[in-house]
This record gives sequence, structure tokens and C-alpha cells, in this order.
Amino acid sequence: MPDLLLELFSEEIPARMQARAAEDLRKLVTDKLVAAGLVYEGAKAFVTPRRLALTVQGIPAKQPDVKEEKKGPRVGAPEGAIAGFLKSAGLTSIEQAKVQQDKKGDFYLAVVEKPGRSAIEVIAEIVPEVVRTFPWPKQMRWGSGRLTWVRPLHAIVATFGPETEEPEIVTFSIDGIEAGNVTQGHRFLAPQAFKVRRFDDYVQNLEKAKVVLDSARRAEIILADAKNLAFAQGLELVEDAGLLAEVAGLVESPVVLMGSFDEAFLQIPPEVIRTTIRANQKCFVLRDTKKDKLAAKFILVSNIEATDGGKAIVAGNERVIRARLSDAKFFYETDLKTKLEDRLPKLSGIVFHEKLGSQVERIERIERLARELAPIVGADAAKAERAAMLAKTDLVSEMVGEFPELQGVMGRYYAQAQGEDDSVARAAEDHYKPQGPSDRAPSEPVSMAVALADKFDTLAGFWAIDEKPTGSKDPYALRRAALGIIRIVLENKLRLHIAKVAESATRPILARRHHISLGKDETEVDTITSRLIADVLHRWTDRIANTAKRDAHSHVPDIDAASRELATDMLGFFADRLKVHLREGGARHDLVDAVFSLENQDDLFMIVRRVEALAKFLETEDGKNLLAGYKRATNILRIEEKKDNKSYTGAPDPRGYQQDEERALADVSTVAKTEAAAAVKAEDFAAAMAAVAKLRPMVDAFFDKVTVNVEDAKLRENRLKLLNEIREATAAVADFSKIGG
Repeated sequence: MPDLLLELFSEEIPARMQARAAEDLRKLVTDKLVAAGLVYEGAKAFVTPRRLALTVQGIPAKQPDVKEEKKGPRVGAPEGAIAGFLKSAGLTSIEQAKVQQDKKGDFYLAVVEKPGRSAIEVIAEIVPEVVRTFPWPKQMRWGSGRLTWVRPLHAIVATFGPETEEPEIVTFSIDGIEAGNVTQGHRFLAPQAFKVRRFDDYVQNLEKAKVVLDSARRAEIILADAKNLAFAQGLELVEDAGLLAEVAGLVESPVVLMGSFDEAFLQIPPEVIRTTIRANQKCFVLRDTKKDKLAAKFILVSNIEATDGGKAIVAGNERVIRARLSDAKFFYETDLKTKLEDRLPKLSGIVFHEKLGSQVERIERIERLARELAPIVGADAAKAERAAMLAKTDLVSEMVGEFPELQGVMGRYYAQAQGEDDSVARAAEDHYKPQGPSDRAPSEPVSMAVALADKFDTLAGFWAIDEKPTGSKDPYALRRAALGIIRIVLENKLRLHIAKVAESATRPILARRHHISLGKDETEVDTITSRLIADVLHRWTDRIANTAKRDAHSHVPDIDAASRELATDMLGFFADRLKVHLREGGARHDLVDAVFSLENQDDLFMIVRRVEALAKFLETEDGKNLLAGYKRATNILRIEEKKDNKSYTGAPDPRGYQQDEERALADVSTVAKTEAAAAVKAEDFAAAMAAVAKLRPMVDAFFDKVTVNVEDAKLRENRLKLLNEIREATAAVADFSKIGG
């Protein structure tokens, strides 16, 4: 079957756009082929700085023939209707149509056969449409043409045909660029044009023309050569997957070289050296394993094989890196002259959010919350407060101003340099963690206290001004903040009541807007804009109408009531995030719902333990059968309660029991409720599950022998109340109504 080769040859495509562009090209073309009835065998896209290429194998030579039935008017319909039918069906006379019968009578039916078009004709229509509508993040127009593309498009290769024959050129034109079978190699090493036939010889000819088409292979070449070059010098490459992918997108023929810089620069932090060299020159750093520190050398990747062995290229990179490291050294040494706490006044002029005040006001809240959290996480309160005060001060340093990605890291170095306790210094860096699923969560107590305080303050602040995530939009990374809290709590097995901390974090944000003192143990609030309180109260009028009171004379809101409302709403957000987190580990989200639905469930570590115990229980025969019995009981209750317009709650009357199965179920329900409640209180969830498991045989026996909906109204009510005992007994461990299955 024929294969398609397509190449779009242009000026340099930005490295950050290349991988997505290759995937978009593959998907757009193949989707249109399938929609046209041309089902292919395989497709793969490739990208270099100057070309997007696609090969699609096993495309049929032509579209399949299509037979369509077109229903016409009834037999005996007016001439006009019949004439219109003949025209639309492509028939010359009504005798060419069939007569078919349905419930309403006889009608005409035309069978229209459409022969399939040749695949090359269809491709000639598909490719121009794909090119003109290609979803580049940014595009440009050049010359006098109307085509927009990421960079000026120079040539198009489009060939189609089977392996056994000479492929044809797919004939089409885009903005004056005719499709052909001619491309170019490396811009400097082999700029001559050459013809290509199909994908195999296309790749081979590109190799001869100093172009490695596959970006993954270019990355492999760079990584292998860099490691070998480093090993030859007794050094180790500091690997960087993101930089490797970017560099592979900058070259068509990678040549790995090594340069060096003055060892005096090794006095500045290694993160600064690495960031400087990476950001400015796209180079890799090396580590001296014997000294366990960075080496004064770097790896660069060139796009040409220089006649001097790359000496001039290396020298040029060394000059730029020397200048950049000199700047970094100056920034670092300048920053060391100012103590971190002396930077606080500068932060007072930086707005965190127009409705939440300055960075200094936020730091004050984090200090207070970190001190409150310290005993919970086992941290020294004074150190936690000190760490919270200093954690954000590096934001106004020269180094972080130059390299924002070093925030936190530089705070740690500056704190260490001024003699802060090591736990305080580490918290400056670790309080931002975890920033993603692959990032570690802080485990040192002071770092945990500050990290939790920082994230709770972020959530509380944006909840207070009603800037919660909506759909896929989360501009303030609130989902990440909640997941960070969840990971810190679970990985460190912390006993933290989320609702209480959220309430505590919210209160000062609301209180500051009316200059309300939170008490002698909490910070006085007197600096945030007065319009903040008005905005929050306006947004939350409906939510807190029943709880937020106002004094008739002072017009001061009930801050406690308002903060509780916000904390309760926030807890639901944590429940959703916890489900996402546990689902990634294979847990069932309905079990999280079953536990969260119980009252006062805001201890995440205990919730997870209970979910794990519940999951194990439901894997047993007792668990499966009890769940089935529970659902049968609740279905009966739901139907009868709706029909009778009443709830069958309250204890059943033991005098009304008529069968042994009723008495047995009543007895075991009482025992199960008592034992399960005691086990839950003792935080022995396995024992709690074992307690409710005692219900299973009695529930089975009850449904086998006892009829609930009897004619005797009192007996029926008593038995419905007995069914409710099953619901009450299982509620000690989870809300079984939330469990699927």
C-alpha cells in the first residue's frame, strides 16, 4: 500500500514549540485521512529546528466506493417534488428510482453510488488545509503573502506511492509554494538541495547532509557524548532532562564540546552557577565527584563541526559565561551585605494581591500561623516564627531579581551566611515545597510549619475574596497548594485538623479589614485596606447570613462565624484534592466520599487510614455481602419513606419482634454500634470494620426469613426502624450510601 512523506521546511522553529508541533501535524493529517475513509497502518512525525516531517504508512490508493440510499417523495407526489428529488439524487428519470413501502404508503428511493476518489487527490486537499490552520502558539506573516506560520515557510516535500514504484509528487500549492520532492540538508555543513523519494531514503539522505531527523536520537547522541567527554576528564555530567530536550531542539547535527571558567566563581552557590550557565548559554555543568562539588567546566552543544575542532566556539561561550558569572558573583556578594530582616521594609511596598495587601502583611499572617502550627508538627515555635519572617525576604534580593527560579534557594544561603539556625535556613527553601508530584515534601518540623502556614494562608486569602478555582482555571495554583498540604500531612503522618487551621488562617484576613483585635495571643490587625472587608461580606452575604451577626452600634461582623463558613467550604475542596491524590495511588474515590461524609472529618491522616481499612474490608466476602445487604435495606427505606412521607428513625420496639431473626439483628446491631464506635474512638479502624462485619450473617438471615412490608402497620414500622439500625450501625465507620458496587 502507498506511503505518504510530508516535510514542511522553514526557518528555525523555537525549541519549546517543536514537540507539540510534531504531534499536532501527525494528529491533524491522520484525523483528516480517517475522516475521508483512508484508514492507514501507521504514522510518525519528526521535527528539527528547520523542518516538520511526517510519514504515514499503508494508506489505501483510493477511497472506498460509497453507496447511499436517498429517500424521495411518495408515489404520486406533485411533479415539482419529483423533479427536485431527481436533481438532488443525480437521476435523469423516475424509472431509475426504486419504489419502497412503509407504514405511510409507497415512496421513491434512489440508490446513489459514489466512487471513491484517489488518495493522492484527497491528500492534496488535506495538507494545504492543515498548513493554513496549524495551531502554532505564535505565528508571523512575511513578504506579501497571506500565509502565517511560526517562521517563514520555504519549501514543501509531499510524495505518495508504494515501495515498489516511483512515488508521485502530491500536487498542490500554498501561498505560492509548490509541493515537490526537493529539500535541503544542514544550513552550513550541507546546504545543497537534493531530491527525495520516500521516507527511508529521505532519512538516509538527511544523514548524509548532516541532519539527524529524530529529536530523541539527537538527545541520545548529546547525552552519550557529554557523559563520555566528562568521564574522560574524571568528571560527572549533571543531567538535566529539560535542558537536554531544549538543546536537542536547537541543533540538527549535534557536536558536544567542553569549556571552562575561572575556579574563583566556585565560591558562589552551585545553584547560581548552574542556573546562570543553563539560562544564558544552554550549557550543562559538571561535577567533580572526588571533591563532591561542581567543577569549573561546562558542556556545550554546537550545531557545526568546526575546522578548528571547536576552539573558537568554546572560546566564545567561555567569554559569555565569564561575564554572566561575574554578574552573578556581584549580585551574590551585594546581597550578603544586607541582612534578611532588613529587607522587610522593601517588601511592604510590594503588593501580594490588591485585595489581600502587601507581602509584609502576608508575612505577618504566616508568622502567626506558623507559630500556631509549630506544636502540632513538633517544631520550636520561636524558630518557626523566625523562619516565617525571613522566608520571603530573598524575593527582593538582586539574585532572585535576576533569576526568579532561585527564590527560596537563595534565602537558605543568605540565612546560613548570617548565622541563622540551620532549621530556619532550610525552611526558607523548603517552605515552597512540594511544587509538583516529583518534588519532595518537607519533613523537618520548622520547614513543615512554615510550608503549611504559607499554603493555608494562600488558600484562605483567595477563598476570602472568592477567587476559587473554576473548571480548568486555577491562576493562583490553589489546587497545588491544597495537594501540597495533603502530601505534607500524609507523608509525615501529621494529626492536623484542616477545618480548624483553615478557620484560623481566615480570621485575620477578615479581621484586618475592620481593625479588629484577635486577642492578646494573636496579631493586632491594622494595615489592610478597608474595602477588603466590604468586598468579602458582599460576596459571602448569602453564605453567612445565618451566622454572621452585626452589633447595632459598632457594625462589626461576627468574624468567627464568617471564618467557619469559609473553612467549611474549603474543606470540600480538600476532599476533592484528596480524592485526586489517592486515586493516583489506586484508591477508590467513593471510599473517600464515604468517610468524608461523616461529621467532623478533617483529620486527613486518619481519613486515609480509615479509607485504607474500609477498602480492605470491602475486599472480603463479609464486606461485599454487608454492602449488598446495606443497599437492600436502604433501598427499601428510601422507597417506603418517600411513599409514607416520613423517616423511620428512632429505636424499634423490642416488644414488637415476632421472629428470632428480628431479635438477632437487633442484638447484633446494638453490639456493632457500640464496638465500632469504641474502636473508631481508639483509632483502631480494622477493629471497627470487624465490629460491623458481625452484622453480615444477621442481615442475610433477616432478609431470608422476614417480610418487611406486611399489612400490620405497627409491625411494618417496627421492621423499617430495624432496617434503619443497619444504617446507624454502619455509619460508625463510613457512609455506605456513598460506596459504589
